[in-house]
Amino acid sequence: MTNQASIFKAKSTVKAADMEHRRKINFNIDRYNAVVPAGKAQFDDLMAARELAKNTKWNAIEHLDVMLEQFEKNISARGAKVIWAESAEEALNEIGKICKAKGCKTLVKSKSMVTEEIHLNKFLEAQGIESIETDLGEYIQQLDGEPPYHIVTPAMHKSKEDVAKLFAEKLGVPDGLSPTQLTLVAREKLREKYVQAEVGITGANFIIADTGSISVTENEGNGRLSSAFPKTHIVVTGIEKIIPSLKDLSLFLPLLATFGTGQQLTVYNTIISGPKQKNEVDGPEEMYVILLDNGRTNLLANAKTREALYCIRCGACLNACPVYKNIGGHSYNTTYSGPIGSVITPHLKNLKEYKHLSYASSLCGNCTEVCPVRINLHELLLENRYEAVSEGDSSVSERVAWKVWKTASLHRSMMNMSNGKMKNKIVNSLFKGWTKHRANLDFSQKTFNEMWKEREIRNNK
Repeated sequence: MTNQASIFKAKSTVKAADMEHRRKINFNIDRYNAVVPAGKAQFDDLMAARELAKNTKWNAIEHLDVMLEQFEKNISARGAKVIWAESAEEALNEIGKICKAKGCKTLVKSKSMVTEEIHLNKFLEAQGIESIETDLGEYIQQLDGEPPYHIVTPAMHKSKEDVAKLFAEKLGVPDGLSPTQLTLVAREKLREKYVQAEVGITGANFIIADTGSISVTENEGNGRLSSAFPKTHIVVTGIEKIIPSLKDLSLFLPLLATFGTGQQLTVYNTIISGPKQKNEVDGPEEMYVILLDNGRTNLLANAKTREALYCIRCGACLNACPVYKNIGGHSYNTTYSGPIGSVITPHLKNLKEYKHLSYASSLCGNCTEVCPVRINLHELLLENRYEAVSEGDSSVSERVAWKVWKTASLHRSMMNMSNGKMKNKIVNSLFKGWTKHRANLDFSQKTFNEMWKEREIRNNK
């Protein structure tokens, strides 16, 4: 067993038994489930919209090289600088160079999972740069020294009482403040940082090939402030965020809002096509776009797992997953949790070390059912399991056990060889890993084949 698998089992065992933790996340997921139908009502034919979105992302990913070069050409023409980063280390080094050249002491950052992926805050802290999360949920998590709990709602596992206590401890405000008061406290603290920061960093919900633009969608306005106030704007985005055309946003923005938060459209939807132009009065003086690979081409290289790159990071699969609902986001010990995290993490990092995530699933298919771009997530989890076994990442005892099981299943004489009681004894003593957290397997005293033969004999008498 790998170290990561041990960590996952230990954390999930604790969280699954923590009923208060489960109450909090299920309370918030229930609120999400209550509003999503209203968002879906805006579509005349939701399935057709989802299928179109999937086909559009298929086109983008199948022609990824061409579209990324088109994006680079178009945004570079308006003065932005595009940097290609093969790994997290390369991306961090480039960000470090830019910050050093700008004499950066304070940096503001809007919500971005890809910057969590490369552990940007930790890197900046080591460089002596103050990095401030400006999304309220991310800000709460940063104050508490925790990574995001959920792709869309970073502090989903915290109640308003938890946040009030945290603000009292970290910011010196009175305990027991209301959510409105807590928001105003955060607003006051963060507004100071926007005007102090030399550099602002955002992610990108979509990068648009035909116009050379990035699209940022949010509900608080922090993305706009982080990109517009500082003199230097850095965008860090995964290469898979590409879409062919600006007109595709009319499909993807409502889908992302509906499946992400249950809204028809998020409050702030911003399209940025470069730094401040000559005829413009505001915006950053310089803009950099870092296109990050960091293992994404591993997914791209496999014709089956490539589909995972269609993900628009709405978080719907996390909210639908019975495993996530019981163990929460931090148990995964990865940037991306839930079904999509279990699919992509083994390829972004190391299949052998993270193969256990693909087994942390009931394979109920609910994740596939709710995905707005119809990624076959449960099938990709099985594909990961297949790849792990094919590459030899399974124990000798496991391979022998399944070989015996397969041989017996394919030979009727072996299946009929003994009664159910004998089979129970043999199988439950061999498959101890299965019965450790489950009831013993209980075979019928007779196989279907045997019962059918007996029925035929009775009917022919």
